[in-house]
Amino acid sequence: MVEWTGAVVLTTPRLLLRAFRRDDLPHYAALNADLEVMRHLGGVALTREASDQLAVWAQERYAREGTGLLAIERRSDGVFLGMCGLHCLTDWYPDDIEIGWRLARAHWGQGYATEAATAWLVHGFAAFGLPRVISVTDPPNTRSLAVMHRLGMVIDHHADLAYEGETFQAVIHAINAEQWRTLTDQAACPCATSGQGDFTPHSA
Repeated sequence: MVEWTGAVVLTTPRLLLRAFRRDDLPHYAALNADLEVMRHLGGVALTREASDQLAVWAQERYAREGTGLLAIERRSDGVFLGMCGLHCLTDWYPDDIEIGWRLARAHWGQGYATEAATAWLVHGFAAFGLPRVISVTDPPNTRSLAVMHRLGMVIDHHADLAYEGETFQAVIHAINAEQWRTLTDQAACPCATSGQGDFTPHSA
């Protein structure tokens, strides 16, 4: 049975990265039904049932493995912003872990995706010892590509990937543990400023 505990996994200056609660589900469904949000995610609005199943899948992965595409909550007012986290694209890249994010359109352009993804990357490399992390999108998705670049990810390769009977062109970015350590060391320089990347891990 799925538990909707809302357990906090990570905290950043502005965000709580946590498991889903039941009261997140209507907000998550609204996000997943927004065609502008879904333009580069299959291009089809999800039904409430399909959206809820995504949340169930994320909860189950978190309970089993400590990762998943989990909820993002704004600390200042408790508003549900979307989801972010680590998971495996089993059909395409079974040997890799992908970082992904999806935010409601009202919260685009404010650095939330980068802030949340940075915390999850740090957690993946430090807590789970991942050798590398990938991120997959299609070339027109300039917003997600910009986030990947801000995370220090670089193009790994291009591929034609099949999804629900259709094939789409994808660009795959990656960052390995050594590259991440180098970026972290550079950010620790006194001449650099930190802020959105600072985070606190929580025990599950």
